[in-house]
Amino acid sequence: MEAYPVPADGVSVCEEIKKSRFITLLAPTCGVDAAKAFIQQVKEEHPTARHHCWAFVAGAPGDSQQLGFSDDGEPSGTAGKPILAQLMGSGVGEITAVVVRYYGGIKLGTGGLVKAYGSGVQQALKQLPLVSKVPQLEYTLQCDYAQLALVENLLQQMEGRILHGEYGADVILHLALPATETVAFGNKLRDLSRGNLQLTPISQ
Repeated sequence: MEAYPVPADGVSVCEEIKKSRFITLLAPTCGVDAAKAFIQQVKEEHPTARHHCWAFVAGAPGDSQQLGFSDDGEPSGTAGKPILAQLMGSGVGEITAVVVRYYGGIKLGTGGLVKAYGSGVQQALKQLPLVSKVPQLEYTLQCDYAQLALVENLLQQMEGRILHGEYGADVILHLALPATETVAFGNKLRDLSRGNLQLTPISQ
């Protein structure tokens, strides 16, 4: 699992096409629930708009389980799909786009709609500030109290963190590690503990 770009902040772009006003809003949204919440927020901010068309890539760029789109009353395939195509083509993850249309009385036709919805997102993407996100993987690790300081020190070096721990006769830690560091962390852990400690992946 490699690092991928995500929005650092939201952006908006407004343009008028044949008297219709198109407002394109992009926002960082980690997960489907966050994407849906942003869509609802935009609808509430623009209650008199004719259409609120949207698409999201709510996870990593290649995660087909976290995609969604809607034409919101526009002819099928003229709004949501062009918006989603722009998002997927950008390679950006954890992003939602909503395009608000205030109808100006002149029909654009299917080709005109596809172009209008797609180009608004394209323009907004050019202005979007990005940061790199490294996916986190979760593991369990069992150690004794004498080894705990060693584990904590190694986690600090590798930018890992303890999500929670069970402190009984032994210590069982639930860890999160950057995907780019898991192999190195596992190797160092084995070396420092002389093979006594090893990570157990948690299926996600």
